Amino acid sequence: MVLAVGAAGARYWVLAGVVLAAVVAVLVSRLPSLGTGQLDRYTGGVARLAQLVVFAIVFGAYVVPSQSSYAAGALVVLVVAADFAGLRLPTVLVRWLTVVLLVAAAVLVVLCAVVPPVVTFDGIGSPNVPAVVVAALVVLPFLLPSTGERLRAVTLAVVAVLVTVVALVQLGPIRLGLAETSFRDLLYAADAGQLQPLLTVVVVLATVPAALTTFTDARERFAPSGGLPGVAGGVVAAAAAAFAPVYAVLLVAGLATVVELVLRTRLRHYGDVHE
Repeated sequence: MVLAVGAAGARYWVLAGVVLAAVVAVLVSRLPSLGTGQLDRYTGGVARLAQLVVFAIVFGAYVVPSQSSYAAGALVVLVVAADFAGLRLPTVLVRWLTVVLLVAAAVLVVLCAVVPPVVTFDGIGSPNVPAVVVAALVVLPFLLPSTGERLRAVTLAVVAVLVTVVALVQLGPIRLGLAETSFRDLLYAADAGQLQPLLTVVVVLATVPAALTTFTDARERFAPSGGLPGVAGGVVAAAAAAFAPVYAVLLVAGLATVVELVLRTRLRHYGDVHE
């Protein structure tokens, strides 16, 4: 969905947007964490709640396409309940899930690389600079690792660029921009439609754990003690997952992430000045 939103406006130049987001993600990976001020906490909370909504929308679209809105809202409710019940994913489990998802991405890239594309290349055209910026904006939140994880940032950046390349080659920007579930179309284009059930499993592994950890992170920022503010954040996220258009949620996530990076840069500058 993220690539679809970017490709809808930037066409082939969505790749430039992804590369821009990847470079920014790597460059800012060493910035300090957000501070504890109210602006910092709410900015981080909004950015992560918006990402949670995107994870839920993707889950609904791929796993329960016939009732995608209800499934997206239900996933948010589920992770909110799990967070308040104290459920936390072990670090070792998160690492293994990351390995599995990287392997799945590698398999997708290989499949698309060995199968000739069915679309006809009609030229990249002139770049639409605002659309490229929007593409970078919507991709950036999902490439930022935890503070100080430069290797993870580089890995995510490389994977994002490779997946974008094969998606553009196999589907073309028009078909990619129109597809709500572009990875399903990508498997069919790569003559691997029989792997659709496996794709569903991969989507579950990619979205459900990420949704839980993202909501926990968001709630600990804007409502450290839980209670009513945490519940309110969950209710807003569930409603957005069920009813909000994905492009609007992605823009909120992107803009909040940019503000977060500005705040983190300010903290680094402040620390350098006082050293």
